[in-house]
Amino acid sequence: MLGASAKFLAVALLAGSLAAFVTDDQGGGQGGMVYTDDRGVADQPFPGDYRAQVLAFLRTYLNNPVGIRDAAMAEPVQRTVGGRLRYVSCLRYNAREIDGSYGGVVQRAAVYVDARLDRMIEKAGDVCAGVAYAPFPELEKLTR
Repeated sequence: MLGASAKFLAVALLAGSLAAFVTDDQGGGQGGMVYTDDRGVADQPFPGDYRAQVLAFLRTYLNNPVGIRDAAMAEPVQRTVGGRLRYVSCLRYNAREIDGSYGGVVQRAAVYVDARLDRMIEKAGDVCAGVAYAPFPELEKLTR
């Protein structure tokens, strides 16, 4: 039989181990939903199909992907995100709200790890500073 102190020590070690798995590893206040396993390597491949990946993501992410206006996207450039060098592609668009009205142009940053879309940063101001946007008509043609 284990004593009370041994049981307490076992529970404390288990709790500490679990806490290590749920810490915020994003850094820089640029959290977001992460979809890929980030190996942390700096030699990231260029995401050649970045436009298709963003379209697929936004089709499910947006409440109403139909009728988007003012869509523009920048080619991926390398930026430091969360302390790591990543390819980032910035986009702007004006999507319909649930009631059918337009809420105004928003700016997002798509972050890629190993050439795959990893997460979307909703507050992309600094990450997207100085990028060159080009029209993104494919986004304006999205369907459900």
